[in-house]
Amino acid sequence: MRNLEPLLHDEYWLRTMNIDQPYQPSAAGSAGLPNSEIDFSCRLPLLVMFVSAAVWLVIASIFGLISSIKFHSPGFLADISALTYGRVRAAFTNSMLYGFAVQAGLGVSLWLMARLGRTTLVQKFFVTIGASLWNLAVTIGVAAILAGDSTGFENLEIPFYAVLLMFLGYLVIGVCGVLTLHERRERLLYVSQWFVLTALFWFPWIYSTANLLLLKYPVRGVTQAIIAWWYSNGLFWVWLPLVGLSAIFYFVPKLLKRELHSHYLALFTFWMLILFASWGGIPNSAPVPAWIVTLSTIGTVLTIIPLLAVALNVHRTIAGSYSNLRSDPSLLFIGFGAAAFVLAGLVNIFGLILDVQQELRFTWFTPAKDLLNSYGFFAMVMFGAMYRILPQLTRIDFPYAKLVRAHFWIAAAGILLIVLPLGVGGMIQCLKLQNPNVAFLEIVKTTMPVLRLSTVGDLLLLVGHLLFLSNAGGLLVRFYRLRAAAAYSEMTADLFNAAEAKS
Repeated sequence: MRNLEPLLHDEYWLRTMNIDQPYQPSAAGSAGLPNSEIDFSCRLPLLVMFVSAAVWLVIASIFGLISSIKFHSPGFLADISALTYGRVRAAFTNSMLYGFAVQAGLGVSLWLMARLGRTTLVQKFFVTIGASLWNLAVTIGVAAILAGDSTGFENLEIPFYAVLLMFLGYLVIGVCGVLTLHERRERLLYVSQWFVLTALFWFPWIYSTANLLLLKYPVRGVTQAIIAWWYSNGLFWVWLPLVGLSAIFYFVPKLLKRELHSHYLALFTFWMLILFASWGGIPNSAPVPAWIVTLSTIGTVLTIIPLLAVALNVHRTIAGSYSNLRSDPSLLFIGFGAAAFVLAGLVNIFGLILDVQQELRFTWFTPAKDLLNSYGFFAMVMFGAMYRILPQLTRIDFPYAKLVRAHFWIAAAGILLIVLPLGVGGMIQCLKLQNPNVAFLEIVKTTMPVLRLSTVGDLLLLVGHLLFLSNAGGLLVRFYRLRAAAAYSEMTADLFNAAEAKS
């Protein structure tokens, strides 16, 4: 029998896998740990977080597909109270945001902290416990939403008793992330670490504030709406960009094997994003003092500065190597996400400026814009990062490597089939709403082809998510099967050697 004992050691995988070295800040004399030791410390918690995120993504896709079908086929699953549109749409949103987005973002952030700091992840078992608490809380929260126990606030539908458990899980993960940064051996901070560290503090701040002021000690009147808008804006247009851009600024130069064009421009992006993006979210039609709406509009418009900074930095980094984007599937995902980030930001700005009569935001244009940001940008960047990180954690390749590119093209097609029809349909809706001679029922009927096309897009996204889950789950099964075989070989080696000696 072949001796599989080397499979127990990470050095074996380093010899048999061609793993690129990560980008390292050019600090002289830095002495960090080897990648194998760093990845070993991250392996258990990140496998839990990434595979759980993949499972939640499939669950969210199923909810999203059901809610999409209900718009043009209202009788679909109409007899099941838990699957009425109001419940299933909220379940989709929260599964997507907290089951996938936040969890995947935390996993990528922890890996970046460890790799860029050239140190091991601090208290990996506590991180695993925190991830388990987070998943348990999201499960309780989504089940409560389907049972009708929703808070009624958009993107904050999870009830308070599940929120407490979520916050505890996040607190454990976040503290370990901050301690990992503190224990770093590479003292020079790379720009991605700025983004990640801020994101670790940003989410608990906005999440706890919103839940306390809306659920535990509710404020009165229209202030509730202001807090809800502030939270959603802080999550979608600050936290998601902080994590997504940290991955872009790390992986794009790393995979292209070149330096980031400008570290100063990346830090400028960081400060402009924090300064301006956090103001927005209050619609122009909100029944609030005019100065609040004005400041929100100004802040949203000024986000064009970090958008252009990101576009310039990424373009100058890739310049002359756009053809190389096709050579690496991770670059395909991350490149698509970077382009979607800039486009979603511009659409958000110009949609706000051009919506003079305040009707566009009540059409399908708003869901199209939000999906382009949350999925076209963030989810695609996370896919690219996870497709790169998972093989390095396990030191084995994906069992269905060809499906990675298939996932990209299916996901890209799904995004286009949702964003373009809903965006164009929303603008048509807006024009018809401004015409008093057009009946509202006629406007509704004109959106039916658009909604059917978007359902096809939702179906494609579900297929792509199943491919991702198959690869992530297959990788996990393959990894532990090899480890089990190696352990069995080591334990029975003496028996086989004795049998061979007797023969």
